[in-house]
Amino acid sequence: MKKSAVSLLILFLFVLYACQESTSQNKVISTGLTAQLRAPAYPLITSDPYFSGWSYANNLYDDQTRHWTGKEFPLVGALRVDGETYRFMGKESLPLHPILETAKTDKWQGQYTFDKPKNDKWISVDFDDTAWKTGAAAFGTPREPNLSTRWQTSDIWVRRSFELSEDLSGKTIFLNYSHDDIFELYINGIKIVDTGYSWKYNVNEELSDEVKAALKKGKNVIAAHCHNRTGGGYVDFGLFEKETDKESFTNTAVQKSVSVLPTQTIYSFECGAVELQVIFTAPLLLDDLELVSRPINYISYQVKSLDGQAHDTQIYLETTPQLAVNSESQAVDFEKIDKKGFAFLKTGTKEQPILKKRGDDIRIDWGYLYLAAKSDKSSVLAFGDYWTAKKEFQSSGSVSATQPDSLPEKMDKAMTVLSYSRDLGKVASDFKTGHVLLGYDDIYSIQYFEKNLKGYWTNDGKTDIFAAFASAEKDYASIMDRCNAFNEQMMADAKKSGGEKYAELCALAYRQSISAHKLVKDEDGTLLFLSKENNSNGCINTVDVTYPSEPLFLLYNNELAKGMLSGIFYYCENGKWKYPFAPHDLGTYPQANGQVYGMENDEYGNKMPVEESGNVLILTAAIAQVDGNADYAAKHWQTLTTWAEFLVEYGVDPENQLCTDDFAGHLAHNANLSIKAVMGVASYGKLAGMLGKNDIAEKYLNIAKGMAAEWQKMADDGDHYRLAFDRPGSWSQKYNLVWDKLLGFNIFDPQIAKTEIAYYLTKQNAYGLPLDSRKTYTKTDWILWTAAMTDNAKDFEAFSDLVYKYADETTSRVPLSDWHETVDGRQVGFKARSVVGGYFMKMLSDKILSEGK
Repeated sequence: MKKSAVSLLILFLFVLYACQESTSQNKVISTGLTAQLRAPAYPLITSDPYFSGWSYANNLYDDQTRHWTGKEFPLVGALRVDGETYRFMGKESLPLHPILETAKTDKWQGQYTFDKPKNDKWISVDFDDTAWKTGAAAFGTPREPNLSTRWQTSDIWVRRSFELSEDLSGKTIFLNYSHDDIFELYINGIKIVDTGYSWKYNVNEELSDEVKAALKKGKNVIAAHCHNRTGGGYVDFGLFEKETDKESFTNTAVQKSVSVLPTQTIYSFECGAVELQVIFTAPLLLDDLELVSRPINYISYQVKSLDGQAHDTQIYLETTPQLAVNSESQAVDFEKIDKKGFAFLKTGTKEQPILKKRGDDIRIDWGYLYLAAKSDKSSVLAFGDYWTAKKEFQSSGSVSATQPDSLPEKMDKAMTVLSYSRDLGKVASDFKTGHVLLGYDDIYSIQYFEKNLKGYWTNDGKTDIFAAFASAEKDYASIMDRCNAFNEQMMADAKKSGGEKYAELCALAYRQSISAHKLVKDEDGTLLFLSKENNSNGCINTVDVTYPSEPLFLLYNNELAKGMLSGIFYYCENGKWKYPFAPHDLGTYPQANGQVYGMENDEYGNKMPVEESGNVLILTAAIAQVDGNADYAAKHWQTLTTWAEFLVEYGVDPENQLCTDDFAGHLAHNANLSIKAVMGVASYGKLAGMLGKNDIAEKYLNIAKGMAAEWQKMADDGDHYRLAFDRPGSWSQKYNLVWDKLLGFNIFDPQIAKTEIAYYLTKQNAYGLPLDSRKTYTKTDWILWTAAMTDNAKDFEAFSDLVYKYADETTSRVPLSDWHETVDGRQVGFKARSVVGGYFMKMLSDKILSEGK
């Protein structure tokens, strides 16, 4: 080949490579698909139970972004247009100087009692508290942060007396408090806080002029009472003065819209004379397990002029090491890495206690957080002081590329930011675009029967985090297109099944459900998709959490549905579980070393024996239905047989025991639990038939039919069916009945479902159908299972529209709670749980029934 031809070929290849490299940076993401639902909280970063960030506010800039536990998960963003800066994301930490420090930095002493005071004088300055005990803050149950004094009764009263050397009038004073659960607080007898049933940490509340006037030079007191309804309990509080010379991004953008789509949350803002769109993408495409597992999310931005004029524009994004610690008191390291045209800011704890902590209200404190972006002349990634970095950007449009000589390892003394700035130049009528990547390398993800497992994305340790980032960047444009296509298809399918409001509910549930799991493989290569029982007890791979979650995964990837059961089967088939029924869980996340729930004694009723056995049998049959074969069941036949025999003996009229709705307490003769047992026995019969075991199939299907007939007689209450066989006048949602038609059993009289649906329509409150006649609270996953029992679209929407109303109007601003009051729409408990995957039951039912399997 001649030299000139070779030169032309090289030039062509170079241009082609350059075009490919620039495609991702210039990619304009489609934002045509919209949703109207005002989410209780908006998903931003959704990878797994630890790498999880949300906006709890209507506007992205109204509050700090938070982890699902409520702790800070700081993301801050600002756009500078013609020298004017507009904050569009997050909120700066208040520049506060301590008057009374909290337990995070000072184990302050207070007087406390577990005995209710005789009158209200305990809130006053002159109350004699010498008979109370003295203890150091914080006060709470084990595993709470900065804990010094254990509190394990239902109530605690705490007084903190202090001296002031000056009057505080004219100053900006904040009360900082953390509490779990119901909390009231007084300053010099004036009530400041009355939370109701909630639990929040690091809340800042500005004091009114009235309260500041009551804070006098000399002796003062803060008095607090906390009632712990269930689970963890916690009390801590302090006073702070706002410093006046540190705030930078005080001017906010104007948010014009926000839409939650299955894989993306899309915001639109006006920043002066330009439009800014910010897109948070978690590419959780369930047909691509590498993408599902890869711990990298995208924050994309696209900016254009609104007035036809060109405007000088720069963008700023930041996060902090708070994403990589359980407590801000933990020391952290920092490292900047440049690799193949990419810049990385890396941070994590010095200690690196890999997989050491377990529990519910726990954040990851091992592994490393990465903020990454392409290296070019217009961009800077740098570590910097929390306030200095913002001031640099505000004044010049860029953060300094010069790294400080040293960075403080203690965040509670001085906060360091991981910052990104980019000069977009003159922004006119065409979008200028860009993105950053936020990722987390946890090194090891799960401890599985004493062996530490890496994330699925590592390909058995062959793929490191830098290779994962390289793939995420290379495939950026195609991933955005794939996410857009999936968003459109899923929303269209959901709308066809249940209407537009139902589609928007499914979109909100999608990322929440998936990201409450971690995907790994065991040493034999078996796929394990392990849930965390968020905001409940922190259990891992809880069977009665898997059960309501499964419709989403049966619909989109049956291998994940199997991965939610395989660990349970392994536990039972390797001599680790001694009971003749299915276990409840595999441990406490992230340690899957064996069941912890109800193991304080050998009482069957505390372990949900009928519940869990029925759950696994039904789901195994559903997996077979989707696969078109029972090969998965065949691998576990003896275990399934043991559980089916247990249900035959104990299922039709269950003894006093817990079911999945364990918050409602033990219940004997539970009619809905009995249906689950019947469905479990029928599932075993169905599986036997699919495996050619025709005699067994006939036997167990006949047993199930007999159980169903007996059920109908025991549960009949005239115009409906009872909550419990021995409770006339009671009622409950019979959501387990949905499988009868879906799995083709047809062993219950179809009139039963019609009768129940008609009755339920008369029992709805403003925010939905109560779970049963005992209380007015409900579970939204079960409502949508119940609704899927009807063939009437109007009846379905009568149920689902009130779930939408709850999500749209609730004052409980947390990642979607599945347990709420139907009277006023308040959260009762639970948030960010995977069970909202159950919202997809109608879509799953429509798919299976349309295929005629």
